[in-house]
Amino acid sequence: MKFFTADICDAYKEDVQVLHSGYRSYGGAERFAGPIRTLKLVRNNYELIHLLKEPGEGAVAVVDVGAEYWAVVGENLIKFARDNGWAGILVHGYVRDIHVTVTVPVGLLALGTCPRKSFESNEGIRETELSFGGVTFRPGDWLFADEDGAVVVEKSLAEEIVRS
Repeated sequence: MKFFTADICDAYKEDVQVLHSGYRSYGGAERFAGPIRTLKLVRNNYELIHLLKEPGEGAVAVVDVGAEYWAVVGENLIKFARDNGWAGILVHGYVRDIHVTVTVPVGLLALGTCPRKSFESNEGIRETELSFGGVTFRPGDWLFADEDGAVVVEKSLAEEIVRS
């Protein structure tokens, strides 16, 4: 699928939500898109491990950890995403092991890096509406990301974009 986020913004103006700046690419795929699957976490990645071990079918995992300074994605999780068909991961938080994550052909956007991870075991909340970075993320809507940034559109509009 070929797309440019700038072209999506130009063509669909008011129907596009644009993720605020501050998110950087740490994955091996600069351009990725797919339906959104959401996950709210509290400081750890326990539930994210389980999610990424499930068939992704080209989806994008949108993960909110409240921007706490703990890494929730590293080399193991991005490899789970690759092996199970995920297009990408957007983290409202931090990642680590970027010497490896940049070599794996999965999109990975995050606020930055942090070498530590949490060893707590908390439950996450799946498929719930999340809001951060100036965007409201709803399960089933689509995220498109490239070198210019990331945009979110409703499912019906995404189907039109994908067809064009």
